[in-house]
Amino acid sequence: MISMRSVLLSLCLLGLAACDGSVGAKDAAVSPEAKADVGETLASVNGEVVGSKEFEQAAARKAPASGDALSAEEKKEVLDSLVEEKLLYAEALRKHLDRDPKVQKVMVNTLLREDVYSTVKNGDFNDEMLQTYYEEHKSEFVVPEKVQIKRILIKVTEARPDDAAKLEAERIRGEIVKTPDSFKDLAAKFSEDPYKRRGGDVGFVSKEGKPGLDAAIVDKAFSLETGAVSDVFKTTDGYNVVQVAARREQVERTFQQMKGSVLRKVKNDKMKELYDGYVAKLKTGATIQIDETKVAAVEIKNSRRPFTPGGGLPGAGEGEEGEEGGLEAGGEDEGAGMPAVPAGAGTPPPVAPSN
Repeated sequence: MISMRSVLLSLCLLGLAACDGSVGAKDAAVSPEAKADVGETLASVNGEVVGSKEFEQAAARKAPASGDALSAEEKKEVLDSLVEEKLLYAEALRKHLDRDPKVQKVMVNTLLREDVYSTVKNGDFNDEMLQTYYEEHKSEFVVPEKVQIKRILIKVTEARPDDAAKLEAERIRGEIVKTPDSFKDLAAKFSEDPYKRRGGDVGFVSKEGKPGLDAAIVDKAFSLETGAVSDVFKTTDGYNVVQVAARREQVERTFQQMKGSVLRKVKNDKMKELYDGYVAKLKTGATIQIDETKVAAVEIKNSRRPFTPGGGLPGAGEGEEGEEGGLEAGGEDEGAGMPAVPAGAGTPPPVAPSN
């Protein structure tokens, strides 16, 4: 079967070579550098070379039917597959698939990994550097206090005015006070927020809050004792009843416990610095025109969590095999409050995800 991934990678290589405005797409595919890197020419398809290096890499992935080496027939199968991929690659170019946003993202990620991030190695950061960073940013490696919030929301609507919504919330609260274990069932039956299906369980939340959750809900929860039920109170969503199901205290980790996370954070900072410098250099002399009026007129409806600058770098992955991990498995708390790891939270997404 023909690998479409190979076609995309070929498009990426074309795009990387074509980044220099003096080289056209056609010239880029047969540039001197590309010719010098293919090894011996084994075949050509409409002028596109199939070289020995590419053939050897493809052949190495094919297991021989018998013995330790590929037979002549098996080698022919590998070569035929590469020829077919060249044909597909040419057809993809003819259809301008290199202009597809997904392909361009892969090209950008490949460019950054080769030209920017490849220079950053684990060995660049010794224990003394990591220890110093940890001491200067110790608060970033603290797992914050959290409470498990359960919430029932009664909305104010045209059919249910403010007073009626408040009375309904107070009625439900009265039932919970009488039978504390009834919260889940009552939430599933009466609540009107997205957590209704989970019996009103919002999950563990720190004082910093949670996207989409009114800060007043969090503040109210942190003012309650474990197991306590709040009075009825109003937010922009409607009238609320909140219960704190459990509490997790703040946890501080030692440098040795957090060494892996510190390393990833320091590497992330370094890669962001290199990324910013690389992009700034590309912007120098570039002609960039933005129609702010048209941009402002575009309506975007997006329920996804907002992108935090620095929370992930385009094309950034682990960089090296065997990179030391951070925390041991331990549930939701373990990742809370941890520094951002370059995991491609921004656009474009990473080629290889990190731990």
